[in-house]
Amino acid sequence: MAATAVRYLRSVGAATAVAPVPVDPLPRPALRAVADDERLPVDPGEFRRVLGHFASGVTIVTAHDPDGVGGTGSTGSTDGTGATAGPAGFACQSFASLSLDPPLVTFMVARTSTTWPRIARAGAFCVNILGAEQGALCRSFAVSGADKFAGVTYSAAPATGSPLLDSVPAWVDCRIQAVHTGGDHLIVVGRVEALGAADGGGDGPLLFHQGAFGRFSR
Repeated sequence: MAATAVRYLRSVGAATAVAPVPVDPLPRPALRAVADDERLPVDPGEFRRVLGHFASGVTIVTAHDPDGVGGTGSTGSTDGTGATAGPAGFACQSFASLSLDPPLVTFMVARTSTTWPRIARAGAFCVNILGAEQGALCRSFAVSGADKFAGVTYSAAPATGSPLLDSVPAWVDCRIQAVHTGGDHLIVVGRVEALGAADGGGDGPLLFHQGAFGRFSR
């Protein structure tokens, strides 16, 4: 019956489909999670002070940017606007394990980060877990606009080819599985493809607490 109706409509020249109507794209979302006319629930300085009491480990998240800005295919290692293809990385405290089955980890990165787009282009990353004596290495990856890999030796992580820094006590090689918005940060979920740790754990982890590096003692 339906087929007969369609044939009749076509025979009399009637339209059997409606052309799509163009729709303007939605505006880009604002970075802030609080509206301009809302009062922040807590003072940002107090927020930092209180949360600083939570001690955390320290990592360097690295990736190999395959193209760089504009896809020129040139080599280099600069971070920031106009970065070229090559290694990218940043110091990261907000790293945690997320799931055992499947094996997932997560880290948080500011939405204003200039390194994150390079990691996103790679689609993969390596979490280099730092040891107690690697505070200087962490500081070198915490700066913006410098060549963070100058003088830093590394190899390719086995699954993704992301930079695996020499002498780190442990590492986790991942592919990006999901990215979620969390206020002014992004929550990046990675599926673990490979991982490893040095025998004995070295001198223990590098810790960060109330704005200073420390170490764990038994």
